[in-house]
Amino acid sequence: MATVIEDDNIQLERIETSPFGTNAYITICKATMESVLIDAPGDAGRIQEKLEGTDPKYILITHNHMDHTGALKQLKSSINVPIAIHPSDANYLPCSPDMMLTDGKAVSFGNVELRVLHTPGHTPGSLCFLTARHLISGDTIFPGGPGKTNTPEDFKQIVKSISEKIFVLPDDVLAYPGHGDSTVLKKEKEEFAIFSSRPHAPDLCGHVSWLSA
Repeated sequence: MATVIEDDNIQLERIETSPFGTNAYITICKATMESVLIDAPGDAGRIQEKLEGTDPKYILITHNHMDHTGALKQLKSSINVPIAIHPSDANYLPCSPDMMLTDGKAVSFGNVELRVLHTPGHTPGSLCFLTARHLISGDTIFPGGPGKTNTPEDFKQIVKSISEKIFVLPDDVLAYPGHGDSTVLKKEKEEFAIFSSRPHAPDLCGHVSWLSA
């Protein structure tokens, strides 16, 4: 587990889980020790161990792909807190969600508030969660490009989501994706500007890099 944020108000822990190397994030209010788990990919025992000493309030799911939900049923059974997801991704979870999250909503715990951003493209109900200058971005944006898309329509949708929901945020916002390391939005905006200045095939989709596509 790696501490990626720690200040007077908030602590953010990243746990890289097996078998897919997917990140789970534990967001902790330093004043109250209330916490929220974002995604439940695998290694339920490790995640539960890292939640010890905190007061878990919610499990938030960025999207319903199995590499982000593999430990969900076990964690729901062990910590018994509400599961929250966007309505468009509520199907195909290993257990039923308790709450639906839509764009602009807020999830509060202790003195921390996570703002919900609906960023469809990777899946119809993909979500990101923003607090201060920190964005937990699921599989919507990674260092160097967007999340994988299956059709050209999905690719256009994820670019729209990134442009209208993420790139309107300040340059110094850090994005913490569902796989791998963090990135800063200033860098992503600059690389996207290069991508946007070039012509692209109308059927572009899949794994796309801002600089090589």
